[in-house]
Amino acid sequence: MSQDAHETSTTIQAADNDLSEEDNLSAMQNDPLMIIVMFGVSVYLAKLWLDDFRSARAGKAKPGAFPGAVGCSRLAIGVAVAGALVLLALETGGEYALGVVSEQSDITALALLSLVSAAFFEELIFRGYLVVDKKGKAPLIASIVGFSLIFTVIHPFLWELDYPEGVAGWQFWEANLTFNFTEKAWFSTIIVFLNSLWFYSVRFFALNPAHSLIPCMAAHLASNLGVFLIKLFQGHVVGLW
Repeated sequence: MSQDAHETSTTIQAADNDLSEEDNLSAMQNDPLMIIVMFGVSVYLAKLWLDDFRSARAGKAKPGAFPGAVGCSRLAIGVAVAGALVLLALETGGEYALGVVSEQSDITALALLSLVSAAFFEELIFRGYLVVDKKGKAPLIASIVGFSLIFTVIHPFLWELDYPEGVAGWQFWEANLTFNFTEKAWFSTIIVFLNSLWFYSVRFFALNPAHSLIPCMAAHLASNLGVFLIKLFQGHVVGLW
């Protein structure tokens, strides 16, 4: 191969690598505007939830209060967090065992706000509202499994939105829906499903008789913060925003 041909091949390969790295940074999940808006909405809802929590703790529970806005024991929180960290350890170990660590998606430092807000927002929606409670054990379990499947599917592992160059993440209607059925995608999907089952379980297990959302939120937050730290260690946190 001539020197010019070798240089051309090297340039093309470098460009392909740069494109691959750029594609690994999700436009939707790392869009600064979406992250800030979601964080702001979550802070506002968290304030309202805390108002209901304080009222319940003072013995003045409000009619129509947010679900799970009641207290719980420290033991319940500790067990919930411990379980979430065990699942995170299994996920991380599994990725190394499967050799798919390099396929991790990249995130920005600003995405930490998104991970924190998701620990509240997603728990309020799914573990708070999307569950069939007080109708018996069978409907409860069925709803936990069913809504956990929905929770799993909305996380972009088996699918992703491919954005044209220059299109902001919030302009999702401009993106093309693509599917991804790799080993890494299926493994991550299974982990999300198991996490959801755990988050539901700690709302309804014996250590949480009042069905507080605090253990769910604590477990989810611990998991998300752990994911961020692992990505940071692995070099998958790229840039501030």
